[in-house]
Amino acid sequence: MSSLMERLGLGGREMTVSGHSKDFVLKVVQPSLVGLMDGSVSTLAPIFAAAFATHSAHSTFLIGLAAAVGAGISMAFSEGLSDDGSLTGRGNPIMRGVITGMATFFGGIFHTLPFLIPHVTLALYVAFGVVGVELFTISLIRYRYFRMSFWMSALQVVFGGALVFVSGILIGSA
Repeated sequence: MSSLMERLGLGGREMTVSGHSKDFVLKVVQPSLVGLMDGSVSTLAPIFAAAFATHSAHSTFLIGLAAAVGAGISMAFSEGLSDDGSLTGRGNPIMRGVITGMATFFGGIFHTLPFLIPHVTLALYVAFGVVGVELFTISLIRYRYFRMSFWMSALQVVFGGALVFVSGILIGSA
């Protein structure tokens, strides 16, 4: 697997303090984590605002789908155009953009999918659980690849998610 990653330009022999290929962390894990965090957190406000404002699972799903797609495209371009990789060593900008965009989309779509359930209250409870799993996963990735304290990472991620979540509820309830 490591030789395949090297051939694709996504891994190398230099290792990080956490014992992972520095290239893999810079070129795959970091853009994936940025995308997952952005998709998971930035789409919370529109999705939950829509659910509380419309009380319609279908409308909330469409708004969440639009938010996930839009955020994915936006983050793909942002990451791809941020640098060409030569100065930072972060690799091919197109590959980073694709990785970040896809991760952003996945981060936003996972807590949108529960709104395919026609009962908005049940969909909200399932979405709450999905958001919890997303934030837990982000904390695990930060712990594993960046040697952060799991509990500090969880606290930071949950705090950021809670701020966006509450803003969505307040705006949707107005």
